[in-house]
Amino acid sequence: MAAGICGGLAGAGAQPGAVQDSGGVFHGMREPQLAILDTDIGDDIDDAFALALALHCPQLKILGIATAFGDTELRARLLDRYLHAVGRGDIPVEAGIATGHDNVFTQAAYAQQWPAQRHPDGVEFLLHQIRAHPGEITLIAIGPLNNVQAAIERDPATFRKLKRVVMMGGSIYRGYDGRDGERRPPDAEWNINRDPAGARALLASGVPVFMMPLDSTQIHLETKEREEILAHGSPLTDQLTLLYHQWKTGTAGHPDAPTLFDPVAVTYAIRPDLCPATPMRLEVDDKGFTRPVDGAPNVQVCLKSDEDGFLALLLARLTGDDRR
Repeated sequence: MAAGICGGLAGAGAQPGAVQDSGGVFHGMREPQLAILDTDIGDDIDDAFALALALHCPQLKILGIATAFGDTELRARLLDRYLHAVGRGDIPVEAGIATGHDNVFTQAAYAQQWPAQRHPDGVEFLLHQIRAHPGEITLIAIGPLNNVQAAIERDPATFRKLKRVVMMGGSIYRGYDGRDGERRPPDAEWNINRDPAGARALLASGVPVFMMPLDSTQIHLETKEREEILAHGSPLTDQLTLLYHQWKTGTAGHPDAPTLFDPVAVTYAIRPDLCPATPMRLEVDDKGFTRPVDGAPNVQVCLKSDEDGFLALLLARLTGDDRR
């Protein structure tokens, strides 16, 4: 069942081995789509779950993972340990643009247990892969957009040869929910407000952009589903367990149930039907607010996701035994 959930559930009359695209048309099994993940893993816990989901979807071939924001070398060490622990040390890890930061790297201790080494330049890696696979790569951006901005500045013509960017970021009509679940007005969402200029550059780049904002990504991993994953006992879920507990104790005030913002972007890359997108035109101000305005669309935005479908996919991927 899990493989069907990941690739698109076949309806009545579908041929075995077929997958369904978002338009409801069945095709023969396609080659995995090429993807690069750009992540600020190590602060919040949702990046670790997003990576776990990406690793367990055969519809994605991950060419490499670049770290974004803050101490990008330490984030790369976290990825080294994580990937080697789950048998995926073959995936290249690159360090992106290092920046200042004043937030807590909650999972630093996990990263520091892996030997330090100098990682390749994440921005140059992205541009090199685009040149090697023009029009074929999906960039899944689930952190601040410093690397994206740098890639556009270095070589805008090459950057335009991305197939698309699927990103978590922005806040259109819904801000961060209150502690009791109350809905709040739009916010300057974290990934955008760390680098508003990067968001503006991306929206002006000419690359198709698919945005998963706060409106559709505030999905909580409640006790039943969380315990099913963390108690599963596989090498992958063992890493999630370690990272979850470091995140939980790393700063005061974290709830037991993490909010899985970033895995929604990975989900869109393989199951767009779970987060239908609406064409919009957005402007990004200097504080990082993403405001809808009149004019030709510059982004496709998912304003509401299928939360039950998303959680079913996540559990099937992370606790299923039929990944191959």
